[in-house]
Amino acid sequence: MGIRWKWGFHTALGILDQHGNQKGKAMPSLTPQPSIVLVRPQMGENIGAAARGMWNFGLDRMRVVAPRDGWPSQKAVAMASGAGRLLDEAGHYNTVSEAIGDAHFTFATTARGRGLTKPVYSPEAAMRLAAEKIRDGQSVSVMFGPERSGLENDDIAQANAIISVPVNPDFPSLNLAQCVLLVSYEWRRARESVEDMVMEMAKTDWAQAVEIEKLADHYEQRLDEAGFFFPEAKAAGMKTNLRNLWSRMPLTRSDVQTFHGMLRQLLRRHT
Repeated sequence: MGIRWKWGFHTALGILDQHGNQKGKAMPSLTPQPSIVLVRPQMGENIGAAARGMWNFGLDRMRVVAPRDGWPSQKAVAMASGAGRLLDEAGHYNTVSEAIGDAHFTFATTARGRGLTKPVYSPEAAMRLAAEKIRDGQSVSVMFGPERSGLENDDIAQANAIISVPVNPDFPSLNLAQCVLLVSYEWRRARESVEDMVMEMAKTDWAQAVEIEKLADHYEQRLDEAGFFFPEAKAAGMKTNLRNLWSRMPLTRSDVQTFHGMLRQLLRRHT
């Protein structure tokens, strides 16, 4: 498991409690909202600018995955200005799977088609869907890739859907902070559908990403033992496509247990 640290940039580091949070330090607000996940960001300035864009529209749950220049980042602090609290409270993770493991639904932002079959939404439609899911008691994450290359296929395969911005095809590249700002703005417009209703836990017990990942691991291991991933040159792509299939399916915890049980029973019948 990766380490999730809560860093204080503007105050001295205190002792962490049993949940990994700094004692006496404010935590993100309880306002229902998606988590913004920055995957392998390259520049501290962009992390800080993303924090400002988030806080402009009321978002304060940032997660940072393996930043290139380490963590914490003084350059991020300088750029964040009045949004430095978001950096204090940001979760730091080693891998994407750890950062989105507690999410029921994850969006991946990408400007290019990656050959992976997933639902594609505009920022506006994506945040409307996010608001509906959060209203129903699900947790939602939105992933943003590194500045130079964006999210990799292995990252996107773990997401449930894609956010694609309808930009100028002659100049499709968006700065990381600009993309976060755009999605944050659309969230602000969509969130009334969450705040206008009394929040109740959904009757449906949706599976979290970590449970989907374990299911994918189970099938991948057994299929590997059965020689399914052949020829070897295509094995990596076949595994990515299989994980992409699992992430597209809206599974409940009961569904996940059913799929585990089906595979176990098939194996028992053939041993």
